[in-house]
Amino acid sequence: MFTYIENGSITSVKGIKAAGIHSGLKRKKKDLALIVSDQPCTVAGTFTLNKVQAAPLQVSKEVIAKGGKVKAVLINSGNANACTGERGYNDALESQKYCAEKLGIEQNEVIISSTGVIGEYMPMHILKTGIESIVTQLSDDGGIRAAKAILTTDLVEKAFAVNVKLSSGNVTIGGIAKGSGMIMPNMATMLSFIATDADIEKDLLKKILTKTVNNSFNKISVDGDTSTNDMVVLIANGMSEVKIESGSKDEKLFTEALQAISIDMAKMIAKDGEGASKLITIEVKGGKTESDVNTIAQTIANSPLVKTAIYGSDANWGRIISAAGRSGVDFDPAKVEIKFDDMTILAPNYCHEYDEEEATTVLSKSEVTISVNLNDGEASTTWWTCDFTEKYIEINASYRS
Repeated sequence: MFTYIENGSITSVKGIKAAGIHSGLKRKKKDLALIVSDQPCTVAGTFTLNKVQAAPLQVSKEVIAKGGKVKAVLINSGNANACTGERGYNDALESQKYCAEKLGIEQNEVIISSTGVIGEYMPMHILKTGIESIVTQLSDDGGIRAAKAILTTDLVEKAFAVNVKLSSGNVTIGGIAKGSGMIMPNMATMLSFIATDADIEKDLLKKILTKTVNNSFNKISVDGDTSTNDMVVLIANGMSEVKIESGSKDEKLFTEALQAISIDMAKMIAKDGEGASKLITIEVKGGKTESDVNTIAQTIANSPLVKTAIYGSDANWGRIISAAGRSGVDFDPAKVEIKFDDMTILAPNYCHEYDEEEATTVLSKSEVTISVNLNDGEASTTWWTCDFTEKYIEINASYRS
């Protein structure tokens, strides 16, 4: 009931304009993005569970908690404005206020977000000059430029959009995201901004977003680290004049479409992991409970031994079952079956008769699926991660350089 829009992004949504520029926060690349809606939007957000939370995130949480409508989202890369104390918080408020003034809207109608190096004060003179410039460059085809401006160590921009056919008309959902390292569920060093022209009241919007995030962005991991700045924000401006009611078939269809593009963006984040050469899909099934299978999948996704084995195309199934075993979940190891794509590597009762060369060929592909069947129930889950390469160490050994 939904179709992808070619070269779609957040500005595929009716009434959404965006821009992305180089302001000087980074040496060369774009570093400031602005998303603006022609009409006020209901808004929902999910945020990092890290105890250390950046000042812009705190400000945006407060905006959403107040329950009002918003019209703009300002995002900078290159500086996280995290661990900057009272000065950082005041700088975040000042950037929100300054952006609102330049757009002619109220301060609480602006969501703000930052990503980049932790512990450095925001150069406000650069940011303000950038805000003055970017408000003049908003356009209805600026979504990809905004997607480029929010990147840090990412290699590619992440943007999608879909048209959704509902009972009372069509709506559009579009989004952009960033994330490459410091990625772990419960919001990692990851940002995603999604807009729709559907008319959705805020409590239902929050319900839909929470369900979507739990099935997409909260099922990826690059390196097991949860960052300080991460958020997913969903805004709905109602400009399609198609209202979605709670409990309706339209709610189900809309959620399915939102989840689809969120999974796409989440997979792109995992695939674009720092130094990654392979996207790894982890399927765990046959568990007693949903909690069990998610815990095992998460443990496998975070295992450096598993991730380095996949990088080396080494069919070392022992690392996979060992990771499952240390997850804390109660299961019978003798029942476990492990596959790489469709190739059985481990059968129940620890049988492991397989062709080593064939397994190496399977693992040499750029996308690999690890399937773990516990053969002990009906619960299942799917997570996404990437391999660990020498490049990951290189990138993070010189992140501030």
